[in-house]
Amino acid sequence: MTQNGTAARTDGATKIYGKGDATVTALNDVTVAFGRGQFTAIMGPSGSGKSTLLHCLAGLDVLSSGQTFIGDTELGSLTEKNLTLLRREKVGFIFQAFNLIPTLNASENIGLPLAIAGESPDAAWRDQVIDTIGIRDRLSHKPSELSGGQQQRVAAARALVSRPEIIFADEPSGNLDSTSGSELLGFMRAAVDDFGQTIVMVTHDAHAAAYADRVVFLQDGRVVHEMMDPTSDAILDHLKSLEG
Repeated sequence: MTQNGTAARTDGATKIYGKGDATVTALNDVTVAFGRGQFTAIMGPSGSGKSTLLHCLAGLDVLSSGQTFIGDTELGSLTEKNLTLLRREKVGFIFQAFNLIPTLNASENIGLPLAIAGESPDAAWRDQVIDTIGIRDRLSHKPSELSGGQQQRVAAARALVSRPEIIFADEPSGNLDSTSGSELLGFMRAAVDDFGQTIVMVTHDAHAAAYADRVVFLQDGRVVHEMMDPTSDAILDHLKSLEG
């Protein structure tokens, strides 16, 4: 993978929590790259470092040692202000808990990142995202008036509307029923295939991970395996080998 083809990467990423006897090494010298226009799932047993890796990649947490890059920008070199700007301009997030603003309707929630940045959305792109995700008839509704699946689709549209360089998704289908989860994952797959989006998703669900182009497996804070063109069965078999 060439440098130009990399949306995000880590080099020797190590993250240690606590001190003395309470020390926990969440990431242990992780070097991994995520290609542009690729959908990657991060999997592993509980406590393997999945969410820590995602948060450090996204600039939401700071490494103890090593480096994290978004494109060619090393996050550790940025001031807090510039890191905030980079996250706003180049990164999208889809969280398990939706993180919608309850006082804003769906349309306002979708436009929030651009409104904060003082920018106007590309109207044609916004319409394409809204229609692809199937929530045009719910745009005037507040989050409390939407189902869980609809809320998560609004969150996905919010992440996409600013055309970020990379979207980080943390268990995005974790709070959804199987039908809503499949719809959301299908949309994320389409965002990669049709829009050239880059998505990195943490999940514990083999069915969800099978939507990805590639699965990176962590164990004890290290990358222990990668799988291209994954299937649910192949993923489950490998997870059993990690936990056995």
